[in-house]
Amino acid sequence: MEKILANLINELRRGTQILFVLNALKEEKYGYALLSDLELIGVAIEAGTLYPLLRRLEEQGLLSLKWNTEDSRPRKYYIINANGLNVLNVLKEEWQLINNEIMVIINKGEKNE
Repeated sequence: MEKILANLINELRRGTQILFVLNALKEEKYGYALLSDLELIGVAIEAGTLYPLLRRLEEQGLLSLKWNTEDSRPRKYYIINANGLNVLNVLKEEWQLINNEIMVIINKGEKNE
């Protein structure tokens, strides 16, 4: 049962990762810095999940990127663009609707107990 519960929790969290990543990229960041910033606010996301997500968001036209080759190690920096901001705002609104629906269900369930 613990394994089933852990998988279900992971599925719930996966749905929020796009919101966290887009919101965090209002400032230009490279992948590892983004991972660190998300970790600081308690968002658990693996590097093996983050990097494919960043590539997908960039391919979808939601992120802009640039290479910094001035340091000893070249880094790819990501930042949300205008399309990404529009999508983020819609996703936030949708999240609020979903959250409100969930709270109705939770509160209704508590009244029936």
